[in-house]
Amino acid sequence: MDDLHSIADALLANTPALMLAIGTMVSVGVIVVIAILIWQRKALHSAAGEQRMAELNARIQTMGDLLAKAQSQLQQTVHERLDAVTARLGESLQTSTKNTADHLQQLHSRLSVIDTAQKNITDLASQMTSLQTVLSSKQQRGAFGQSRMEVIIQDGLPKGCYDFQFTLSNRVRPDCCILMPDKRRLAIDAKFPLEAMTAYREAKTDDERTSAARQVRQDIGRHISDISGKYLIPGETHDLALMFVPSESVYADLYDSFDDIIQKAFRSRVVIVSPSLLMLAVQVIQQIQKDARMREAADKIHAEVGHLMDDLGRLRDRVSKLGTHFGQANEDVRQILISAEKVEKRGVRIRDVEFDGDNEQPSAEILPGPGPRKLEAGE
Repeated sequence: MDDLHSIADALLANTPALMLAIGTMVSVGVIVVIAILIWQRKALHSAAGEQRMAELNARIQTMGDLLAKAQSQLQQTVHERLDAVTARLGESLQTSTKNTADHLQQLHSRLSVIDTAQKNITDLASQMTSLQTVLSSKQQRGAFGQSRMEVIIQDGLPKGCYDFQFTLSNRVRPDCCILMPDKRRLAIDAKFPLEAMTAYREAKTDDERTSAARQVRQDIGRHISDISGKYLIPGETHDLALMFVPSESVYADLYDSFDDIIQKAFRSRVVIVSPSLLMLAVQVIQQIQKDARMREAADKIHAEVGHLMDDLGRLRDRVSKLGTHFGQANEDVRQILISAEKVEKRGVRIRDVEFDGDNEQPSAEILPGPGPRKLEAGE
């Protein structure tokens, strides 16, 4: 862009000199042509006379007009070319200025992003320094591991299925106990073997690496022995216990470089788990507890169905008895209706009784007493 500005300034500054040079060249050419024509006119004057002089003057005049016209056209062409060049330079300068402004803006945005990233990196470095300071203490490191374990278990299991710092019958307290469906507890203890693993990672020679590996085996082996000896109680705790390592990288190093430690843990009925594996184990435990609750619910449903069938049998017997009572009641109602019809007939006969003359003797059919009486059928 600076080169374009320099070229534009040079052209604009040298435009008068260029015009002067072009005019000078044209003037010199005209003078030379006029000198030649004058010389020819003198030669013709001495040789041919006045007529040739007149023709020569006319030619000189025509040549002068043509030269003047050519000079004018040349000046016009030069002006047009200079205007076009100036316009193109102006457009180029404007475009270059715009592109430069855009690039500067993009550069400013990228610099802002870089500043933000640098600030984040600085903050992260300070956080990593503080985290390293926190993890340098065994107590704080243990609290960190236990807090990670508690968060995973609280997110995966309902309340009442686990206890933190639960006291077992032998007076020991694992970091967490999960109540299984068989009423036994699964013990989980958080361990963070950071010093030995850090020394193993930072070892530069074979001797240092061998010494650090030996220390790792001692530390992890001691943790495995403690968990197996303290937290596996027959009839009270589960047959397995979990050793929680709250670092995926530490667990990966153990799994890749210390297979003998992993095998020793399995033989001691201790399973070493990382945060992701603990999440998976919690999900499996949750499914086991859900299946146990469904089995308990199925047993309750089966018992309730049995009670329902008993109630249904008693209801059938009572309905049968009620039907018998209804049949007896119908028979009684039928007998009552028969008696009512008989009473009604007797009333009709009593109403229709007739007496003969003065001899007012009641009919033998209706007189009560021991005298003769006519009985109706079915009486």
